[in-house]
Amino acid sequence: MSAADGPGIDAFLERVREGLDRVDARQAQEAARAGALLVDIRYQALRERDGLIPGALVVERNELEWRLDPLGSHKLPEATGHDLTVIVVCNEGYASSLAAESLQRIGLPGATDLVGGFQAWRAAGLPVLAPEPRGT
Repeated sequence: MSAADGPGIDAFLERVREGLDRVDARQAQEAARAGALLVDIRYQALRERDGLIPGALVVERNELEWRLDPLGSHKLPEATGHDLTVIVVCNEGYASSLAAESLQRIGLPGATDLVGGFQAWRAAGLPVLAPEPRGT
């Protein structure tokens, strides 16, 4: 029995990732240049602390499926069709795997995630927009 066959979140995450064609930071950047949608699901405090990936769409995790379902009544304009390539970005690449799998389950087979998340993007030296100061 492999670790992926066991109970718990680590085994579940391993099983989920078997169904994803995960990308590294440079691949994510190239995919975005080719039209993929980068979706940042990090919570606000992390975005304020670390900044943003230029061009990434910010969607809170609890709204992700509703905002990206092309048939949904609450979809974003970027949710143009089920053939959309979506690369989900979280802080370190854990929650994004689960989110990408959820998007696949609602009919977005081109959903995947960024290995290592935002931290891997930044570590690769890719562009990051400085966090905007909070209003006073």
